[in-house]
Amino acid sequence: MFLIDAHEDLAWNMLSFGRDYTRSAAETRRLEAQSNAPARQVNGETLLGWPDYQQGRVGLVFSTIYIGPKRRAIGAWDKLSYETIEEAHRFSKMQLDAYHRLVDAHPEKFRLIGTRGELDSLLRAWEPLKAPPPESGSAYRAALKGEGKPVGLIPLIENAEGVRSPEELSDWWEGGVRIIGPAWAGTRFCGGTREPGPLTPEGYALLEGMAAHNFALDLSHMDEQAALQALDAYPGVIIASHANALALLPGVESNRHLTDRLIDGLIARDAVIGVVPANPFLDPDWRTHKQKERVGLDKVVAQIDYICQRAGDAHHAALGTDFDGGFGVSTVPRAVDTIADMQKLVPMLAEKGYTQADIAAIFHGNWLERLRRILP
Repeated sequence: MFLIDAHEDLAWNMLSFGRDYTRSAAETRRLEAQSNAPARQVNGETLLGWPDYQQGRVGLVFSTIYIGPKRRAIGAWDKLSYETIEEAHRFSKMQLDAYHRLVDAHPEKFRLIGTRGELDSLLRAWEPLKAPPPESGSAYRAALKGEGKPVGLIPLIENAEGVRSPEELSDWWEGGVRIIGPAWAGTRFCGGTREPGPLTPEGYALLEGMAAHNFALDLSHMDEQAALQALDAYPGVIIASHANALALLPGVESNRHLTDRLIDGLIARDAVIGVVPANPFLDPDWRTHKQKERVGLDKVVAQIDYICQRAGDAHHAALGTDFDGGFGVSTVPRAVDTIADMQKLVPMLAEKGYTQADIAAIFHGNWLERLRRILP
């Protein structure tokens, strides 16, 4: 099943750790294990690589432009954390430039997708979208030889502090950005993770400018109050690229997860929610006990099913893995070694009663439908 992953922090890893995503995840792990680079220690063993995309039929990725404030920096190695708006702007531009360099250097492996025509061209390369399982490992072996299909990248700004004013949104659009999330932590636009607060006047102005250019709005990381205000205020396409249901995390009070009220609001606005297959987002006790064996892919299925049950259909759930977003292999369900293992969800969803059409919607159809609304 062709898979669209709505959230991967590729540029942040490329610039922070020098990760080369043309390599396999296994090769990157081998190289990082032989060095003293902080990647493996602070970010875990990678789950991503072009051969793994081929094996897992991951043909399109929402590739983030992620920055965090200096007050939330993880360590001295974090060179992309900002203190000023100008720094935020510079670090955001560096990441967008990194994507352009990647596709320029490896056009056979990666493409920036900014129009419907470019999207259709990519999909033709991957036809059929629903394909029979290949011979075990065949796509991976071919990719190691440099053979395979191009992976599309759609830049997504995660934390809009680098957008200095609504007037420069046209520059970001021309650069290829199609999706913007105003917050990670709290920003001048709104409250964010662990830092609650409403939309500010600057936040409303940002949304107005985004709507004029037809950006999709990503509510992930926005505080609930701000997100609910945005649901009312933003006329365009709305998504939550990577967020899970709070109701399945008993005892957790973080505003990082989606309340039922917010999920219902997203469904009412015909949004799509990308479920995150990370242990802390699946099991409220995992972070305390660090018992990886307690987390299975069934908890990912449960998150998908929860959204579908609230919606009454399969048109609002999808995947946004957030892979390599500050965590690696040890922090994901036990059945997952690389992004290719997301295909293991297909038979699990079928066993749950989902049809092939439902699974196709969850794997790619829901994202494609929304992308066609925003791409020129």
